[in-house]
Amino acid sequence: MTITQHEEGQEATAADLKALAEQAGRDLEDAPALEILRWAVDTFGERFCVTSSMEDAVVAHLASRVRPGVDVVFLDTGYHFEETIGTRDAVDAVMDVNVITLTPRQTVAEQDAEHGPRLHDRNPDLCCALRKVKPLEEGLTAYRAWATGLRRDESPTRANTPVVGWDEKRQKVKVSPIARWTQEDVDAYVMEHGVLTNPLLMDGYASVGCAPCTRRVVEGEDARAGRWAGRAKTECGIHG
Repeated sequence: MTITQHEEGQEATAADLKALAEQAGRDLEDAPALEILRWAVDTFGERFCVTSSMEDAVVAHLASRVRPGVDVVFLDTGYHFEETIGTRDAVDAVMDVNVITLTPRQTVAEQDAEHGPRLHDRNPDLCCALRKVKPLEEGLTAYRAWATGLRRDESPTRANTPVVGWDEKRQKVKVSPIARWTQEDVDAYVMEHGVLTNPLLMDGYASVGCAPCTRRVVEGEDARAGRWAGRAKTECGIHG
């Protein structure tokens, strides 16, 4: 029986899940990524998924080793690079995962008609809310826990990412199994297991988001410096 069901058959409460997440975050702080994912799969079963931006498929690959056929949720914002869509399709074709593509309620054209063109330039927070945050919230409804590829070394805003934490906004357990990894750890795993990565990572992009809001980085910049460059914005809203 997983944590999402009490012995009486009642659904676990948010308070139960929050306490569970906080305890697991402490207990698993020094655990290997596979052990963290094994805990999540054992605890949540089919109500656990991986989310992926298709920058790489490292967490999806790790999770597939623990639970073959695991759900991998991808947000197709309508603004992705062709290489990102190609990576998604390749992951779906060759990895033992179930890729689920989420889309916003409006197409880009419909959003342009309502809000005006290039909303991402005029109000990037609203654009992200419409094309990323809201679709993900709707797409995660069936799950009680989700895994991300967040790493503490990516940027100052992610430096305190727990390996297991509580997503207060969505009232779900948030698992970040490679939070303690460095870029060198990621590169080594990719090489060892032949994991698919976005071709843009070999073309000067250190972090891959929507095409209009992503640029290449220069030496010395952190991995997310190419996202919303020149703006105070550092996150799309999915992770805070």
